[in-house]
Amino acid sequence: MASNRSSPKVDVGAAMRRFGDQFRGLNLNDPANWPPVPRYALCLGLSVFVVVALWFVWLTNSNDELESERGKEATLKTDYQKKVAQAANLDLLKKQREQVQQYVTLLEKQLPSKAEMDALLSDINQAGLGRSLQFELFRPGQIVVKDYYAELPISVRVTGRYHDMGAFAADVASLSRIVTLNNLSVTPQKDKDGALTMDATARTYRYLDEEERAAQKRAAAPKGAKK
Repeated sequence: MASNRSSPKVDVGAAMRRFGDQFRGLNLNDPANWPPVPRYALCLGLSVFVVVALWFVWLTNSNDELESERGKEATLKTDYQKKVAQAANLDLLKKQREQVQQYVTLLEKQLPSKAEMDALLSDINQAGLGRSLQFELFRPGQIVVKDYYAELPISVRVTGRYHDMGAFAADVASLSRIVTLNNLSVTPQKDKDGALTMDATARTYRYLDEEERAAQKRAAAPKGAKK
């Protein structure tokens, strides 16, 4: 015969009172001695706080990284577009490079070498004599060495007619080598009717030879650099 057993009744009110009593009279300076429920609740609350704080910190750092990567993305896109445009115009750029090299070669040919300087000075002198000008001064100055070329100033003083001086200047400009006339000064001669005196500085240029270029590199190298 089955026996009827009465199920134990749970006093919810008493349980809630006992639960609440554990939170009364807590010593905030000594949480280690709190009852189990407040102690576990404190641990759980601290854990949730730490997790939430770390979550927000991680989100902040991630947002900064995201903005940084977005900036890099924009830069990379711009660089990519430039390179795509260069790749599309590569053949045209190669042709332009060849044209520039040809132009540079042509300019190089207009600069005499060190051995050709004497012949160039003679050409300038002959240009004046061919126009019936008299040289009172033809004095090469100190050579000024630049990075890739040397500059030679020549002090020139000639006497003659106005039109002959103009023709002489045109002849100098049409020489196969680069020669410029600078600091021109034309004055009339007092004792000769119609005669003029022209003072000028003719500047011509030449390429540096291998030894001179090596000396320029050594001079431009920072002190203490290894050779």
